[in-house]
Amino acid sequence: MRAYQPYAKDAPDAAFTPAEPTRYLGEGRKLDLVLQFREPSGEVDGWLEFVRKTVRDQGARIATLQICEEPNADLPVLDGSTPNVLQALVRGVTAAKEEARSCGHDVAVGFNAVPAFDAGSTFWRELGALADDRFHEALDYVGLDFFPDVFRPVAAGQLPDAVRAVLRQFRDVSLPQAGIGTSVPVRVCENGWPTGPDRSEERQAEVVEDVVRTVAALRDELAVSGYSFFDLRDADSAGTGLFDRFGLLRDDCTPKPAFETYRRLIQELTV
Repeated sequence: MRAYQPYAKDAPDAAFTPAEPTRYLGEGRKLDLVLQFREPSGEVDGWLEFVRKTVRDQGARIATLQICEEPNADLPVLDGSTPNVLQALVRGVTAAKEEARSCGHDVAVGFNAVPAFDAGSTFWRELGALADDRFHEALDYVGLDFFPDVFRPVAAGQLPDAVRAVLRQFRDVSLPQAGIGTSVPVRVCENGWPTGPDRSEERQAEVVEDVVRTVAALRDELAVSGYSFFDLRDADSAGTGLFDRFGLLRDDCTPKPAFETYRRLIQELTV
C-alpha cells in the first residue's frame, strides 16, 4: 500500500496521503511508505528524528521506506525544490536503515528519482560526492518514477523502445555517476498512463501491456526487482485534468479494461 507523508518542522505530524493508510493493511499487505522532505529552511536535524521515529513506530507495518520524493525534480510540489535535499536524502537513508536494524524491523530502505532528460543536470554527480560508505551500505534499492507518453509524447509503436531507453539510461548512466552499482536493484515505483477526453480506456490497457512486459523482460539484465502502477483508482472520472484519471478503476471502483490486463500480467509475470 503506497502512502506519502510530508515532513516540515512546523508540521511534524502532517497527514498521510491517502488518509489513514494502515486501514488498508492486512492479508499480506504492508506499507510502501514515502517520507517527503518539505522543510523550507533545509534544516535536517528534525527531519532525521522524524525518519527514525517513523521506523520505530511503524517499522513492523512497513515493507519499503522511500526517503524523499523525486529529489531530482525541481518542481514546487516535489522534494527537488527543497533546499538541502541531497543532505536530507543521504542522511535520511542512513538513519532509516540504522534505526530499522536497531529495532529488528525488516524494512527495505531506498530513494527514488525521475529520468535525467537534462544533460546539464548535476544531481547524480553531487549525490555521488556526498554519499559515503554508510549510505551505500544502507541503500536497498533505487526507485524510478517515469510516465512515457504522458508528459512527453511517444510516437505510435515506439513505446517499448522508449521504456527500454529510459531504464537503460537510468541503470547504465545515472546510477553509476552516484557510485551505485548493479548490486542495488531498481524498482519502478510510479508508472502510469491516464485516460481522458483524448486518451481511451482501451489504449490504457494496451499501454499497460506494452510497458509491463517490457519492464519484466529487462528485470534480469538491469536488476529490476519491482513494478508499481500509478494508480489504482481515478481521482475524478468526470474530470478533464491530466491527473484526474490515472486509475485502473473509475472513481466508483468499476474496472477499466486495464484493470483486468494488469491483474493478468501480475499472475503471469510475478516470480
